[in-house]
Amino acid sequence: MSFNEQNSVENFIIHNLTGVNLNAVRGNIASEDAVEYDTVKWKYVQADLLPRDISEVFVEKELKAALCRLNPVIEANPEKADEVIHKLRAILITVNSVGLVRANEEFARWLRNEMTLPLGKHNEHVTIRLIDFDALGNNSFVLCNQFKIRARETKIPDIVMFVNGIPLVVGEAKTPVRPAVSWLDGAHDINVVYENAVPQLFVPNVFSFATEGKEIFIGGVRTPLEFWAPWRLEDEQDELSHFIGLHDVSKQLTHLLKPSTLLDILQYYTIYATNSKKKKIKVVCRYQQYEGANAIVQRAIDGEIKKGLIWHFQGSGKSLLMLFAAQKLRKQQELNNPTVIIVVDRVDLDTQITATFNTAEVPNMITTDSIRELHTLLEQDTRKIIITMVHKFKEAYPDMNKRDNIIVMVDEAHRTQEGDLGRKMRNALPNAFLFGLTGTPINKADKNTFWAFGAKEDSGGYMSRYTFQESIRDNATLPLHFEPRLPNYHIDKESLDIAFKEMANDLSEDDRNKLSQKAAKMSVFLKSPERVKTIVADIVAHFQAHVEPEGLKAMIVTPDREACIQYKEELDKHIDTECSQVVISSSANDEFEFKQKWAMDKDKQEKVVEKYNDADSPLKFLIVTAKLLTGFDAPVLQTMYLDKSLKDHTLLQAICRTNRLFPNKTFGRIVDYFGVFDDTAKALAFDEESVKAVITNLQELRDRLPEWMEKCLAHFGGTDRNIEGFEGLQIAQDCINTNEKRDAFAKDFSSLTKLWEALSPDPVLNPFQKDYKWLSQIYISVKPASDDNGRLLWHALGAQTTALIHEHIHVSGINHDMEEMVLDAEVIDNLMNKKDPKQAEKVLKILVSRLNAHDNNPTFKQLSERLEAIRDKAEKGLINSIEFIKELCQIAKETLQAEKETETKQELKNAKTALTELFLELKTDTTPVIVERIVNDIDDIVKVVRFDGWQNSSVGEREVKRELRKVLWTKYQIKDEDLFNRAYDYIKEYY
Repeated sequence: MSFNEQNSVENFIIHNLTGVNLNAVRGNIASEDAVEYDTVKWKYVQADLLPRDISEVFVEKELKAALCRLNPVIEANPEKADEVIHKLRAILITVNSVGLVRANEEFARWLRNEMTLPLGKHNEHVTIRLIDFDALGNNSFVLCNQFKIRARETKIPDIVMFVNGIPLVVGEAKTPVRPAVSWLDGAHDINVVYENAVPQLFVPNVFSFATEGKEIFIGGVRTPLEFWAPWRLEDEQDELSHFIGLHDVSKQLTHLLKPSTLLDILQYYTIYATNSKKKKIKVVCRYQQYEGANAIVQRAIDGEIKKGLIWHFQGSGKSLLMLFAAQKLRKQQELNNPTVIIVVDRVDLDTQITATFNTAEVPNMITTDSIRELHTLLEQDTRKIIITMVHKFKEAYPDMNKRDNIIVMVDEAHRTQEGDLGRKMRNALPNAFLFGLTGTPINKADKNTFWAFGAKEDSGGYMSRYTFQESIRDNATLPLHFEPRLPNYHIDKESLDIAFKEMANDLSEDDRNKLSQKAAKMSVFLKSPERVKTIVADIVAHFQAHVEPEGLKAMIVTPDREACIQYKEELDKHIDTECSQVVISSSANDEFEFKQKWAMDKDKQEKVVEKYNDADSPLKFLIVTAKLLTGFDAPVLQTMYLDKSLKDHTLLQAICRTNRLFPNKTFGRIVDYFGVFDDTAKALAFDEESVKAVITNLQELRDRLPEWMEKCLAHFGGTDRNIEGFEGLQIAQDCINTNEKRDAFAKDFSSLTKLWEALSPDPVLNPFQKDYKWLSQIYISVKPASDDNGRLLWHALGAQTTALIHEHIHVSGINHDMEEMVLDAEVIDNLMNKKDPKQAEKVLKILVSRLNAHDNNPTFKQLSERLEAIRDKAEKGLINSIEFIKELCQIAKETLQAEKETETKQELKNAKTALTELFLELKTDTTPVIVERIVNDIDDIVKVVRFDGWQNSSVGEREVKRELRKVLWTKYQIKDEDLFNRAYDYIKEYY
């Protein structure tokens, strides 16, 4: 009845890919029908039967045979294979000097058959083929498990997959039935342990994978854990909750590790780029990029449908998708050396995409600097990857190039296809393929992305779609949090009208009206010096409290260029001048002084952006109005302070500047000073049903236990619960193989769990222990992996506490249905200021409810009597409504104060009680009996050193931890780390 990582997941992987069921065999390896991919199969071989030494990375017998099989010059002289193997071994050795990524990049060139050696006649250089990408049957595909290898240390990865004797994939399997274990543990083993202990094994690596039987995540060498990506199937990705069973994992596994997919990723879908810190990194495609790029390539090869729309959410990697597609398109023989054109519509998009292609060192790629250059390239029939801007087509003439193997990919297609420029481009290239890529398609009469790019053959109008929810679920982008912070303002209209008339007394009525209209423009109001001053002070306070401590940066978006300068000058009064930079455009009509001070050419802008992207640079704020709102990729940007009206795709593109992945960053934040997101509060909902009454009648619970146990087991009627391994797990999962059945089981098991926990440790549970364990393992195995219990987040945040994480989870509005549940100083002040009778009714209702909750307390009883008295006076007309509201506010204030005093006493009592319970719970033979003295000592010290908000301060946390150690470690000699951590958690909760 045991499900562990080897029999449940590791053996499941082997069985699915090779047909060998290690749970069913003893002694000789028996093979069932293996998964067959176009006559190609993975063959299972026991690791200890591979003809190799423990320190050898290659299975040299297989490698030598492949070299002879694939290279006629080596087949004629097999000894030359040793020369090649010697070269490959030399790359393995270099890993210690050049690093794993560079060694991996060098080896990838050999794997892609890009290298030559002087092995031909008269020492002519010939291409060395390690893999046959065209005829997969010419390669050997071997899978083994528990592969023992020694380098700096001896390690045993779970799964290693060889192609022609070269290890291309390493996999780690984890148990599916322990809630604290996830794919992340496997990824950690590979990324942190194996890559450092046995780096030679990863020099030929294409990618590694980790799974716990619920989801599969992949990563290239040296990919930080937060950037590992899930592998899913695009045709099923809309169903967000279905990746929860072995059957689903089987489909993803067989798709990812299909030999053609693996070799496809090796050839076209891995790149080596240089990041902002000039460090070489390896990038492996995400599944949506793989599916989207392949859809483009296949459509171009088929040649029948000449267009298509790729609709992937902002920030999910469209630039890389185009790069992968361009690489593959250029190498397809069926396309006869095509021209690939990447079209953008703004300078910043051009800069971003060109940088992406340049840092990846994509061959045969050129950018156009002028209209004339683009014309020349097209007229001369250039066969390369060309990056250009749509505006360079403005002088294009019809039929400039009529070739039918020109493939155009248009970035941000919702804009580029509009108007004359889009038509001129189409007319100039009448037979070209036209693919649009967008994160924000517009479907209006005059701006119809679906009409422009969507093919009628495509369901829904798009070839590939990747939604906002999917990108967040996959951690391709971060969630967006909206924080309205609208300035309170008051316009004294009467005084303003008088002053205006006096000022404009000599003007005609017509001129006065024109002046009045101009003064009434929103931009005039927005740039009021007092308003800007107020907002900037708020920005600085917010930034210093929430953004700067995380090592992240911000952007301020203002109404226009003048406002940018206004914000900059005000900001300089609060922080160092080099902390902020204005990025705006200038025109020929601008004054010389303005251009001299604020103009920024492309080179200067690139340097500013590079400085901003450096997390250690002093530049913290970029101040913009139109620039950098699209095509600006700065992962360090977390918070956008928005004081401008943005609409439709412009708004979405702008706010998505903040959603890129970056260490220590868990969400992108939009602080809204304009009111763009006034309606977002409506999206918030509170689940009142999640709060249930606590049942205290234990005998009633004991009586219900058999009924609930039977109810849960009924979901698996007739199942043999003694079958172990993945066979037993799969049989159980098959009984609940639909969302409806899983939901019904989950609902029943959740009730059983609450019952079980309420009764524990009652002996009545003992007869049910075995069945409960089996049910809990099944439940965990099908439960969706929701954020990996926050472990991935914790990894990214290092040693920061969960309190800090909680501090940065913001709710972006108030549900108005819940308003009457609020009673605080602000509500009382609003009531006093506005004298609103409706608000008075709400406060009255709250007060009655709150006072009744303390009916045994004399203080609250007295307040309740006062409340009744003033209600009675109001109803009899003895006091007017203003007097009633004043009295109501006074009672409300006194109620809040009384509650605060009561809660403080109760909190102190709860704190000591909780600590006492903790020490009694963890008491051992070595724990002193004097629990009460320990608790009192801790209580006295913590009350002295703590201060309001200490949990959110590193200084406060350090002080409390130090004093706690003094009590436990020094005074009472209790050096139990678990006890210390538990005690500290209780202190954070109750003090």
